Amino acid sequence: MSWYVLLIAVVALERIAELVVAQRNLAWSRTQGGVEFGASHYPLMVVLHTGLLAGCLAEVLWLNRPFLPALGWPMLAIVVAAQGLRWWCITILGRQWNTRVVVIPGARRVTGGPYGFMPHPNYVAVVAEGVALPLVHSAWITALVFTILNAALLRTRIATENNALASLT
Repeated sequence: MSWYVLLIAVVALERIAELVVAQRNLAWSRTQGGVEFGASHYPLMVVLHTGLLAGCLAEVLWLNRPFLPALGWPMLAIVVAAQGLRWWCITILGRQWNTRVVVIPGARRVTGGPYGFMPHPNYVAVVAEGVALPLVHSAWITALVFTILNAALLRTRIATENNALASLT
């Protein structure tokens, strides 16, 4: 169990690292005339993703969820793969990557790396992690609730991004 708490702590630290990168990129984007879209749904995204981490711990601790190796190990592999995909996206987008939807007028749309295969690969990582991270330790309620709420949020988020990206060349 203590290793699962450590895993959640590592993921939380990774999220903090993302926010540091995002803040740096946001500041740079604003100096380049960047325009933010969909700011109203951003706080909901922060609460949902924080809730995922809290839910993972709460469900495992309060409901005494077991580690089932046949489920836990494959889910851990998916969590690790999701982190790899997420950081590939961050690396490919460079300064244009952000946790917010910010578009620099006249910027070129990135089509390399995972963006050459699909328009929103980071959300594949988010969905995979949202299912897999709780299931590493059998927290199926957290996985289900996060997945449902995240689907609703992603519907808004992807529509917002598509509208924002339509202005890029």
